[in-house]
Amino acid sequence: MHSSARHRHNSADKAEANATKGLVLNDGWRYDLMGWFHDTFSSRGMLRKLRQKTIQLAQLQPGEQALDIGCGTGTLALEMAHFLSPGGSVTGVDPGAQQIARARAKAARRHVLQVSIEFQVGVIEQIPFPDQSFDVVFSTLMMHHLPTPLKRQGLAEIARVLKPGGRLVIADFAHRQERAGRAARFPAGGSRLHDLEALLQDAGFGQLVTEDVQPPRFSAFPGASIVRARRS
Repeated sequence: MHSSARHRHNSADKAEANATKGLVLNDGWRYDLMGWFHDTFSSRGMLRKLRQKTIQLAQLQPGEQALDIGCGTGTLALEMAHFLSPGGSVTGVDPGAQQIARARAKAARRHVLQVSIEFQVGVIEQIPFPDQSFDVVFSTLMMHHLPTPLKRQGLAEIARVLKPGGRLVIADFAHRQERAGRAARFPAGGSRLHDLEALLQDAGFGQLVTEDVQPPRFSAFPGASIVRARRS
């Protein structure tokens, strides 16, 4: 694995994390442990299935440059790296300094050939990269953490860093009011698909493709939607 990660000073990490108006998760390895527990015993493997469907819908190609906004501890970013080899790159950005530290530690243990992997603290309202830097941008299970004005600001920033025709893939849990059974007690928030589609169209995205991930019977998984759109 070739990693071009730039390790920032802790004070700079904290200052950047505090700049966001969205919810910040900052549990590091505990986040991974809780995620594994819930996916194994409550969601019946649906979180992993959601990641796989998200990558599939993105149609990643070797040599592309990918960005994961709200990357958490880097699980999705590290899975997508295999599809970008050779010559590609994957960058993960998250406001939680402990999440980024965990992602960097996980990346250091991987052996992904001919792919640049980088994780850094950053916020969706000020993505720290130049215009037209990426072929594809991911946002998974984090849009429900953002108030609507911040969603609009974040989508404008994503459009800025995407190349013309670049893809954006958003995955989020189903909205609370759309859940039933055990899934109704799932603690995390969610998004309505038609709300995401409207926000994307307002931000200048087109060619929307959607896919639903339905909860298995008797599962606590709340269901989810995935949307792929292209920058006009």
